[in-house]
Amino acid sequence: MATLSIPTSGTGKPRVLRSRAVGKLLLLALLTAVLLPLLGRWGNGSWPHALTVRLDAPLATASDWVMDNRDSHPLFLYFFGYVSNAVIWAVRAVYLTLLAAGWAGVTAFAALLAWRVAGVRLAAGTAVAFLACGALDMWVPTMQTLALMVVAVLASVVVGALLGLAAGLSDRLDRALRPVLDTMQVLPAFAYLLPVVLVFGIGVPAAVLATVVYAAPPMARLTALGLRGADPEVLEAVESLGATRRQRLLTARIPLARKELLLGLNQTIMMALSMAVIAAVIGAGGLGDRVYQALASVDVGAALAAGIPIVLLAVVLDRVTAAAGDGTARPRTIGWPYALAVTAAVALATRLLGAPDWPGGWTVGIAEPVNRAVDWMTAHLYSGVPVVGGTADWAGHFTTWVLDPVRDGLQWLPWWAVLLVVAALAWLIGTWRTALTAVLAMAAIGVLGVWEPSLDTLSQVLAAVAVTLVLGFATGIAAARSDRVERALRPVLDVFQTMPQFVYLIPVVALFGVGRAPAVAAAVVYALPAVVRITAQGLRQVDQAALESARSLGATGRQQLWQVQLPLARRALLLAVNQGVVLVLAVVIIGGLVGGGALGYDVAFGLAQGDLATGLVAGGAIVCLGLMLDRVTQPTERRAKKGA
Repeated sequence: MATLSIPTSGTGKPRVLRSRAVGKLLLLALLTAVLLPLLGRWGNGSWPHALTVRLDAPLATASDWVMDNRDSHPLFLYFFGYVSNAVIWAVRAVYLTLLAAGWAGVTAFAALLAWRVAGVRLAAGTAVAFLACGALDMWVPTMQTLALMVVAVLASVVVGALLGLAAGLSDRLDRALRPVLDTMQVLPAFAYLLPVVLVFGIGVPAAVLATVVYAAPPMARLTALGLRGADPEVLEAVESLGATRRQRLLTARIPLARKELLLGLNQTIMMALSMAVIAAVIGAGGLGDRVYQALASVDVGAALAAGIPIVLLAVVLDRVTAAAGDGTARPRTIGWPYALAVTAAVALATRLLGAPDWPGGWTVGIAEPVNRAVDWMTAHLYSGVPVVGGTADWAGHFTTWVLDPVRDGLQWLPWWAVLLVVAALAWLIGTWRTALTAVLAMAAIGVLGVWEPSLDTLSQVLAAVAVTLVLGFATGIAAARSDRVERALRPVLDVFQTMPQFVYLIPVVALFGVGRAPAVAAAVVYALPAVVRITAQGLRQVDQAALESARSLGATGRQQLWQVQLPLARRALLLAVNQGVVLVLAVVIIGGLVGGGALGYDVAFGLAQGDLATGLVAGGAIVCLGLMLDRVTQPTERRAKKGA
């Protein structure tokens, strides 16, 4: 009689039981079976009320204390007051310098700086970008934003470099700073605008300090990465020459980390500019205020006219810092004394001619034609389109068929089942510490008393991430396999990635109406460029020898992609998933302003009403949600055991 044979390994155990993933799942199932009677005591529905801690009273007490003592307590008079005055003085000094240089002087200096770093081509593009800001009648707001960004970026670089220096030289400080930097980077800007405004009030100081909190973490992370990644052989050689620790730092570690430091500067500038609109909510002024005011009246043309200069500034600064980081700088092309002398001469000439301000006759109004185009699109695409239906129909179907079922499914699951799913996902791609962190972060959401709104936000994030990954992976694969596609996509991705988050909300609301679907659409557009770029870069960096071997064996292009490129680019693809989740979460929260509801609405409501409890509790839940999603989507490196 024939017998069924089960594949076994050399130890005699079934091969399926030898799988690390199956072993983890079996152990987790056993642990759940043991703990289930205890967990069931608190019910099998939503998060139990008995495990909730209310923070409304202590946060309200703290808010009242700050309001009562802001004008009299020594901490505010002799510390926060001096910080506020220093920020105001610095921003005003930079702004007056820019105005004194005039439009011609600022344009000349920016072009000469770009010429020194990357050559004539970038210099010409820089000059065109600044002239376009003036032509859009946005010169003065552009200078206001530029002054604010100069001070905020300098402060962010100093703070980030000091934190990165500490983390790069000390393992203990690195472990201590990591959760702090995670919190700073995941916490949405709206959440920490509230305590900053509570301490500093509405105005420029609060805007600058909020920007520093948001933009400093990339500088800190990349500084630490560069210092830790220094070539050990070079460091040993320097140490063998008798160099002290300080000399090794200044002559070896920091020069070797130059590329990471410049990349940190690049990312800090990009994140600071992305805060330009959000900071306008608390009185930053400049281009962000123009965009914010246009949002209030749903004026797409005015928002676009103010958003284009922000994009131009971001693209120019991105190109200049990227060229410096790539080692393409040309220090002998033009010297700093010559650049300053030319700038001063141009500024003096325009002032003597009586034209330091942008000429009023050189402006072009784009708001009216853009609004007419939007009205036409709304009238013809919103509804009633034959066969395919309108954009409002698409939004309704997406909400009914995707968002509602995902949200209802998550809220239907018992609270302990959600924690179990989180633990399983985090443990499968990481370690037990990763799973424990993810579970504790998710449980903290329930303890804060915002379980159901958090699951609503999570449903929007999951739907947006799914759409983003499908579109991003497909586009990234096309860009990796075709240089022509990559060149065509680059300017589009630049614009999408540098456009302020708020600006995305205007066209999607005009096309899709108000609700959760527009928030998801804006999040997809915002996160898509990062996923496309990381995917394309990961596929392009696959070992060419492996591809040549596959071709020599007769593999088709499709087989090379699925059997060679995608498996070898696994790390980059997982990073794309991780970054897509983080970016989607950021915009889904802002989508609370256009009907997304859930945690985003709570944060915005807390800021608008000065309700510290509502705003900070929702912000804390967002941090926990972001931390959980980060642990679930980013695998943990495992160190090989000795003797393995």
